[in-house]
Amino acid sequence: MRKIVLIFVLSVLPNVFFGQSAFDKFDGQDDVTSVIVNKKMFEMMGSVKLENKDKDSQQYFNLIKKLDNLKVFTTSSTRVTSEMKASADRYMKVSGLEELMRINDGGKNIKIWVKSGSKDSQIKELLMFMEGTSKGNETVLMSLTGDFDLNEISVLTDKMRLPGGDELKKATKGKK
Repeated sequence: MRKIVLIFVLSVLPNVFFGQSAFDKFDGQDDVTSVIVNKKMFEMMGSVKLENKDKDSQQYFNLIKKLDNLKVFTTSSTRVTSEMKASADRYMKVSGLEELMRINDGGKNIKIWVKSGSKDSQIKELLMFMEGTSKGNETVLMSLTGDFDLNEISVLTDKMRLPGGDELKKATKGKK
């Protein structure tokens, strides 16, 4: 019995740590710009009372209540780009994410993976890796977790002006 418990703990422990810190190594690096928003901030943003509730604002506030974490890392360093790419590939393989789409267009390489929820358009986690943004040789790695609908992403990208937001919008069009 003791061996079974030990084997279970040893097999689960790396996944717990890897899942929590797979991209945290990029936070604080000199060549990386990072934006990290945690659940507490989303809760605080979602509790703001709006006097002027237009449809987009209401959708935005409904969405942010469903989010847990947002991590966005951008870099122009080729060294960090290769580290980000390797980390994203490793994470994608061990986390059970499935590829949503891949775009290769004029020097831009974009990959978007998701972990689905109970419905086809429900997302538990979204991971985007983009090389060669509209700014040139910039690379973006974005991780978004929560319990949200894929069709709600365009509202988030508009309001928060996320790097790679236009590509995410394209990915959600027609995905009902």
